[in-house]
Amino acid sequence: MESSSSHLGSLPEDVSEDQARPQENQKSVFASKPNRPPTLNSSQKYLPLDWLGYFDQEEDISIPNSNEVFHVYTAGKEGPVVFCLHGGGYSGLSFALSAGIIKEKARVVAMDFRGHGKSSSENDLDLSVETMCNDVLAVIKTMFGDSPPAIVLVGHSMGGSVAVHVAAKRALPSLAGLVVVDVVEGTAMASLIHMQKILSNRMQHFPSIEKAIEWSVKAGSLRNVDSARVSIPSTLTYDDSKKCYTYRAKLEQTEQYWKSWYEGLSEKFLSCPVPKLLLLAGTDRLDRTLTIGQMQGKFQMVVVRHTGHAIQEDVPDDFSNLILNFISRNRIGPHGVEIPGLRKPQQ
Repeated sequence: MESSSSHLGSLPEDVSEDQARPQENQKSVFASKPNRPPTLNSSQKYLPLDWLGYFDQEEDISIPNSNEVFHVYTAGKEGPVVFCLHGGGYSGLSFALSAGIIKEKARVVAMDFRGHGKSSSENDLDLSVETMCNDVLAVIKTMFGDSPPAIVLVGHSMGGSVAVHVAAKRALPSLAGLVVVDVVEGTAMASLIHMQKILSNRMQHFPSIEKAIEWSVKAGSLRNVDSARVSIPSTLTYDDSKKCYTYRAKLEQTEQYWKSWYEGLSEKFLSCPVPKLLLLAGTDRLDRTLTIGQMQGKFQMVVVRHTGHAIQEDVPDDFSNLILNFISRNRIGPHGVEIPGLRKPQQ
């Protein structure tokens, strides 16, 4: 049998020029496919993104008679205040994409805890739950005075613990709701023994902000690239001696406080005298106390699909809708719970 390679020789010399270029004139079956947009290279895909597309403004809140200055981001003009508390190692910008949606129907305030973001304090390593609770109450007092609007506390991870402790103190008369994001006492306490290893195993130094954003997404800590582009830069600081970026929050030096964040959290959560919502990224997170409390209807629980630990960053649309539905369902207005037929309180 004749080899097929013999048919692959050059075209005969007497073939016309037009005939000799059939492949140029005949369009491929794939020619109708639209041209793909140019692929972004790594540095473009992970460029920092300005928070101004989501929050309206930022400001420094100086606490009277102290050297504490807390950085806050705000959005929205009407409705109750959704006061957001981020997790350990995150910043207020963790709520940026969600704030861009929530602000259409409510006000949003997201603060940087001490030792995080752009906040400054006399002791950035004092992350005791008592100190952080006092910081939150001081910021609210400084921002809103003696007549604060209705406030819905929303806390993620470590911030969820702080939110519960603030609510349990009953020191905030205008508190109208409590939302805890992916933190449960049983799971949190069990994970503490692994925390130092988790912190030490993560990448510690980055040659650029873009590389830090890229690592956060590829390592799986955040799943939403746009949110990472907004939030990650505020979690970093530049180390002049090492000529690289490193983490702003020194969590590994705060281990003495970790246990107090979560010990007794379930009972405290159930004791809070306001409507409560628990958002979880997995169904296996409820401990016995919360399981009983949920069966008794003491709080609303939603398991959010297709998300990692930072629900507010990974699925901001779902997160925002859950917050707004919680506000609507519990009739929380700018001055508290609004019951049809009753006059709003005079201000």
